[in-house]
Amino acid sequence: MKMAARSIVPCVKHWKARKLFHEFTYFRCSQNAFLSQNSTAATTGHKEELVIPRRKTWDKLAVLQALASTVNRDPTAAHYLFQDDPYLIPKTSAEFRVYSLSQESGRSAARYIFNNYPTFFEKNRAEPLIPCLMPQNLEPQIGDVSEAALKERIQLRRVKDAVDVYDQLVQAGTQLSLETMNSLLDLICYYGDRDPVVEDQLESKESENEVEVQEENSKRRKGRFRKSFEQSITWRENNNAERIFNLMQEKNEHSFCTLIQGMVKYGAYNKAFSVYTDLLNNRMNADVHTFNSLILATPEVREKYNERGDLITDLLRQMAAQNVKPNLLTFNSVLKSLRKCGALGRSYSLQTLNEMKALQIEPSLATFDHIIGIFYKFVSPGRVQSEIIYEVMDEIEQKNFVARDPDDVNFFANAMKVCLDLKDVELAYRLHKLLETGDNWKLLGDFYHQSIFYGRFFNLLCMMEHIDVVLRWYRQLIPSLYYPNSEGLRDLLQALDTDNRLELIPTIWKDIKKLGHSNKPDLIEEILALMARDKHSPELQASFADCALDIKSSYESQDRGQFSLEWTASALGNITKVFLQARKIEEAWKMIHLFKAKNRLPREELLNEFMDLVKEKNDSVQAIELIKLAAACSLPVVKLASRAREEFLLSEEQKNALAELEVVCSESSDSESDKE
Repeated sequence: MKMAARSIVPCVKHWKARKLFHEFTYFRCSQNAFLSQNSTAATTGHKEELVIPRRKTWDKLAVLQALASTVNRDPTAAHYLFQDDPYLIPKTSAEFRVYSLSQESGRSAARYIFNNYPTFFEKNRAEPLIPCLMPQNLEPQIGDVSEAALKERIQLRRVKDAVDVYDQLVQAGTQLSLETMNSLLDLICYYGDRDPVVEDQLESKESENEVEVQEENSKRRKGRFRKSFEQSITWRENNNAERIFNLMQEKNEHSFCTLIQGMVKYGAYNKAFSVYTDLLNNRMNADVHTFNSLILATPEVREKYNERGDLITDLLRQMAAQNVKPNLLTFNSVLKSLRKCGALGRSYSLQTLNEMKALQIEPSLATFDHIIGIFYKFVSPGRVQSEIIYEVMDEIEQKNFVARDPDDVNFFANAMKVCLDLKDVELAYRLHKLLETGDNWKLLGDFYHQSIFYGRFFNLLCMMEHIDVVLRWYRQLIPSLYYPNSEGLRDLLQALDTDNRLELIPTIWKDIKKLGHSNKPDLIEEILALMARDKHSPELQASFADCALDIKSSYESQDRGQFSLEWTASALGNITKVFLQARKIEEAWKMIHLFKAKNRLPREELLNEFMDLVKEKNDSVQAIELIKLAAACSLPVVKLASRAREEFLLSEEQKNALAELEVVCSESSDSESDKE
């Protein structure tokens, strides 16, 4: 065997050498043929130039992006965020929020331990070294009071510590450079004179108390806007930013601009304009970011629409006088302020778009969102106020956008609201196609904006499209992209009713249970009303009866806590009617007894339907029991008693029982009339 192996090795080497020789010979022959062709072309007078393409620099994620483009979204799968842990795959919108927050809180806790206890993670096995994954130095290393210590605390974003070191330096008479003072002013103005809430650090009790107070205040103003912690901070009177700014012996344009932007960011609009006046008095010029902030503050310092428009125009003229070139955010700030200028904003907004085109500034999605907000601020159903939404779609259709403004994420949800108000499903399809163009889906926003967009889209489909189309979209969107709320599911039920496809109600009820909406009384009442309204085939009635029995179990389960369902007369009556239509008299009889147990009154029509089914069974005993139950519920039994005498063969004992019930009911009715 060893001899055979030794003899094989030279053969393999010889074969490889021959292969390389043939490949080299083929290359030389092809090269000679190419050169001979070029020489022939040169002799014949035809010149062929060899154009070498430019070197293309590929993105680091180019391979991954190419692979991702070959995979389509699975409509039955959950969000990719939850693919690693099947136990945490959400089924409802509430679970999506809780599970995503739990995963993020786990990462934050890990980062906190990693950054605050770096001695436990000294071994680094990563080759090459990845600096962003190493522990960060969050504690100050310079202990003495010096300008270097102040710079270190500014770099670590420790607002209070930086202010304390600054005060100690001022008391010691230390002269600080203008660059350090501006950096300190940047830090204080950016965070509103408060320490930032860092993800990987535990919040102090003081900040927790501030958040609780702000949450209580936000609850009093019910659900106007979702404000972040940073947006809820207000500019305090004579805070450290103003104090340090007034103590600065030397100030430049950066100092004024930083203070103005901080004041606008945290709501001190009048003070911002006052500081801007001081900047002009010192013969200084503002930068483009400061003008953007002042333009955003114009609706807050002027009450009348024409005054707001004049102030915006004046600021733009001052930009031109100071040779400050506007950018995209400048025009977006103008349009955002014009949304609060009423009808005046329409003419001004078109002029703004023309000015952007003249300066060759490409609009972003936020630009078109502001345009839509100006022209469709109050859209009444059935009344088209403007055709500009169609012009916007013609302009941006089949374009790929990137994030250039924080307000870009508002476009798709607001544009879909206009489609819903106009009842234009074709326009909604165009908008959805734009969302799927390129990477535009990244500008849809967070889960909150995504839920709003698809909720409005699905609502429009339920109103305008055929049920088959609605169900196709229903399977594509749920649960991979959209977790419908109870209102969206009610729209689906109404669409089923419109197209007479009530046989799908049991299937939709199963989805409702999976989506966590089986405890919504309005939704359950809608389902029961649709199932009990008309009579259907025996097979469909049996399916409805099974669905009603499952709904009954939802009422009877007691593990829902504060979301437990309470029996209503309509729910009891509809479930009973469904059982009667399915000829399930035993289940219907149990529901009749629940009326008395839950202190609810059945309708007279329901008792008559029950009597019809008892007549088919020819069960006189159950007929008498039904009349007794009606009497116990203080309902009139005269008609039911007469039907029992006419339609059933009663014994003497049963006749006497009916007579006693009629006497008792008549006496009770007389006593009630006397009280009145």
